Amino acid sequence: MDFAGAFSSDNLLFLLKGFGMTLIVAAVAIVLSFILGTALGLIRYSRIKGLGTLTMLVVETIRNLPLLLIIFFVKFALPEVGIQLSTFWAAVVALTLFEGAMISEIVRSGLQSVNKGLVEAARSSGLTQAQTLRHVVLPIGMRRMVPPLVSQFISLLKDTSLAVVISLPELMHSANIVYGHDVSYVFPVLLLAAVLYFAVNYSLSLLSKRLESNEGARRRTPGAGKGKPAAPAATAKAQA
Repeated sequence: MDFAGAFSSDNLLFLLKGFGMTLIVAAVAIVLSFILGTALGLIRYSRIKGLGTLTMLVVETIRNLPLLLIIFFVKFALPEVGIQLSTFWAAVVALTLFEGAMISEIVRSGLQSVNKGLVEAARSSGLTQAQTLRHVVLPIGMRRMVPPLVSQFISLLKDTSLAVVISLPELMHSANIVYGHDVSYVFPVLLLAAVLYFAVNYSLSLLSKRLESNEGARRRTPGAGKGKPAAPAATAKAQA
């Protein structure tokens, strides 16, 4: 093991640059997969005839495919039908599709967890289905989704390492190049990669646990959630 050689200024800068690419890909994919997952989750929750069934088929298909297969498909199969993506965007699109399908289930479950009595009370107060979703279901459901969403984002960050197979210059690709020059670099380089992944993922994990604890405390608070539909109803009447 050659720690001094492995962590020379050039190697260390190269590895950190790769980690920067990992974070960029993860950040872009998190934003896009959240948007896609939320849209798909809302469609499934709303049970729009026909569209809901189609969405379910798409989501279930993607969820039951290996992410590695999706990465290969986006990078190497899409060009056969005229869709050519750079390595960066191939990784982002593949991660967005896969994680978006997972997030859609989190969104759907979060919305369905809202007490049906609150929903019925909102509807009986004169709110439309869209107003009920906006003023009652989404505010409550989104709070409950946060912990599992953070956990899914942690998985997404770890999944970026699979993009090494299409030569995306992320952390694991950079690590392969560095220790490819000298086998004595393998242990220190992989140790550094593990530390970097752990630092980010553990921080997110602590955030997830804290949010989950806060949500649990909120649910146990007597009277929490009472009167939720009243404010939207008053708002709707004021706007009428």
